Amino acid sequence: MAMADLYPQIFKRKSIRNYDLTPLEDGVLENIIEEINNLEPLYADIKVDFKIISQNDVNPRMMKKAPHYIAVFSENKEGYKTNVGFMLQQMDIFFSANGLGSCWQGIPKTKKNVLESSNLEFVILMAFGKANIPLHRTSTLEFKRKPLPQITDIRNKGSVGALLEAARLAPSATNSQPWFFKGNNHVIHAYVVKPNIFRAIMLKKYIMIDMGIVIYHLKLASEHFGKTSQIIFDETADENSPHGYEYVASLKIE
Repeated sequence: MAMADLYPQIFKRKSIRNYDLTPLEDGVLENIIEEINNLEPLYADIKVDFKIISQNDVNPRMMKKAPHYIAVFSENKEGYKTNVGFMLQQMDIFFSANGLGSCWQGIPKTKKNVLESSNLEFVILMAFGKANIPLHRTSTLEFKRKPLPQITDIRNKGSVGALLEAARLAPSATNSQPWFFKGNNHVIHAYVVKPNIFRAIMLKKYIMIDMGIVIYHLKLASEHFGKTSQIIFDETADENSPHGYEYVASLKIE
């Protein structure tokens, strides 16, 4: 697999749910393993374990059949789900850039033998393989997403406008888009919605993973435009969370 510009994939990637079930060639899988081994963490102090498994290793309930899956295990500590979202979305974009389909799999779980192969907590699966349907969207109009004014109050967007658009197109569980952004041209503060009782039951597992996904989109876009970016925790931003939201992290842009 050749190195590809990942940023354009934000605007055409889609979740693939129909795969050619033929296993990928060994050389392709080796390249994928190498990419996994080089993923950038959001929090370097959290232990994470990625395993490539087959459909025979996954319980069939609600499973989208694919030739391969990435099973993610993590140390259970503060920020671990956001860290998983940030890292695994790198693979989602990588697959799209290299001619393969992928899809987050929130409900299915691995079989017992895979669960017992790691001493970390199982978090989530990502299906991947060759797509049996068109791999990419042909227009951003195909995305069903909230307009920017519903996810940010940054009015004079300037150079951060393209970053916010990249965030707007990020995938999320049931397309819930649980994020809101405040800030300016030098820093973007990311907040997550406080779920009501229904959302807490249905989406509690996923919304912090979603926040990792969207933070990766922000960082990827900033790097594409030649910005130096750093993910930080800002106490002031935490104290000034919008009503109904909780602070997650900030992207400092230089």
